[in-house]
Amino acid sequence: MEQTVDPNPGLSVSRDGGRSYKYFDFIMAAFVAVLLISNIVVVKVMRLGPFQIGPLTLGPWATDGATFLFPISYIFGDILTEVYGYARSRRVIWAGFVAIAAAALIYTAVGAMPAEADWPYQEAYQSILGQVPRFAVAGLVAFWAGEFCNSFALARLKILTKGRRLWVRTLGSTVVGQAVDTAIFATLGFAGTLPAGVIKDIFVFGFLFKVSYEALATPVTYAVVNFLKRAENEDYYDVGTDFNPFRLALPALRRRANADTPGTAAPTGEGA
Repeated sequence: MEQTVDPNPGLSVSRDGGRSYKYFDFIMAAFVAVLLISNIVVVKVMRLGPFQIGPLTLGPWATDGATFLFPISYIFGDILTEVYGYARSRRVIWAGFVAIAAAALIYTAVGAMPAEADWPYQEAYQSILGQVPRFAVAGLVAFWAGEFCNSFALARLKILTKGRRLWVRTLGSTVVGQAVDTAIFATLGFAGTLPAGVIKDIFVFGFLFKVSYEALATPVTYAVVNFLKRAENEDYYDVGTDFNPFRLALPALRRRANADTPGTAAPTGEGA
């Protein structure tokens, strides 16, 4: 593998953009699986609460069925960008986008085919999967915008924080990404079918819940990130990265070499 010296001191650069990793494919597969499942269970609108805590009453809230699952995709997105960099995260986001689009087209095509006379579940199929195309469109737009905002925010925050305080990056990027994602999805997915007040509840509860979810998952995120950085010998800093979401080429790999220099710390775990 060809190695050259980057103009930034202490930063080695590999021109082999096709480097393989032990766990990258597994994370990508899990990420896409979460997206596909979320786009099916999202059709159910759930009621949560009210919950009584002493004199305080919380809820009730209306929320969609993917509220408890979809936030995991943002945790995966944080991990991918933090360890492997924005460019590889960008490719995974596009993989998820294509998978959701393909699933929606297949659900629609199968639903449009005549049902066997003795099969009594056509209406049930349509009542659930028949709604998926609309939610898939809403989900595709929301997912695309939210995930790229999340990945971009985390990559930029990593440079600004010099690789320290992972929790600032994960929470900060999640606030940005989930605000964009939830607002777009709640509007496109439910406008015209639910009252404006219910849509507002879906947005407010969904956003607050997903950000809280990320906060509670921070210890797990730290553990996974630190493990992957050691196992993969990688901790990518997006210095000079082209953040164009439509560019799929991989840049030269940048590896850290000095923990005190931005973009150049040794892959031995995340600083607090």
